[in-house]
Amino acid sequence: MITLLIIIIIYMKIDIVTLFPKIFNEFLNKGLLSKAIEKQIISINLVNVRVFAKDNRVDDRPFGGGVGMVIKPEPLYEAIKSTGVKRKNASYKYCYNKPYVIYMTPQGSLLNNNIILDLTKFKHLVIVCGHYEGIDERVLNYIDKEISIGDYVLSGGEIPAMALVDATVRMLPGVLNPKSIINDSFFCNLLDFPNYTRPAVFRGYTVPKVLLSGNHKEIQKWRDKQAYIKTKTRRPDLLLQK
Repeated sequence: MITLLIIIIIYMKIDIVTLFPKIFNEFLNKGLLSKAIEKQIISINLVNVRVFAKDNRVDDRPFGGGVGMVIKPEPLYEAIKSTGVKRKNASYKYCYNKPYVIYMTPQGSLLNNNIILDLTKFKHLVIVCGHYEGIDERVLNYIDKEISIGDYVLSGGEIPAMALVDATVRMLPGVLNPKSIINDSFFCNLLDFPNYTRPAVFRGYTVPKVLLSGNHKEIQKWRDKQAYIKTKTRRPDLLLQK
């Protein structure tokens, strides 16, 4: 009798360190992410910082006074360590096969497609969500990269973490058709070309004739041109990066 041994390899493990894990329930159980989890391309684990608070306090008043509260270093550090991070601090030289710790903060590097593509190379991401006035600065010694999704402030890092996870996972092999990714905005420093669907006429507005022609070569030429025009009009800075 021949026994077949099937080894399932998770392409990426993601740990999300948060004070509010329930926020992610609907996010992880619908759409693209749920399919990626079902296909076992990714595994996502929610780490509740409150579990690691020995005195039931995850936050405290800031030294020096001021408004708001700051997440305490002890429970947050223990939560990060529980994900398998085994180094003393972030001066450790990371590699793609070891945990990479990200802190979502308005003070971080602005998220872009190049950062997302780099993150897809890692086998294990640990994403830390701040809240209130942020985290104790000393925990940054155990963070590899700080990332922001824009020059504005949200009430916590959970929404930015969702944006980071969604943008990263969709780039992983087996999640989407590769052609879909290539045509995405920003992939080639161009915005996406205009898209249309049925009906061919909507309230007097018609679909460009070339898209109805069936001539795929001419359609592609039109799309390339329109992508360039849209980028030059709306985001000319992207063309300078080519």
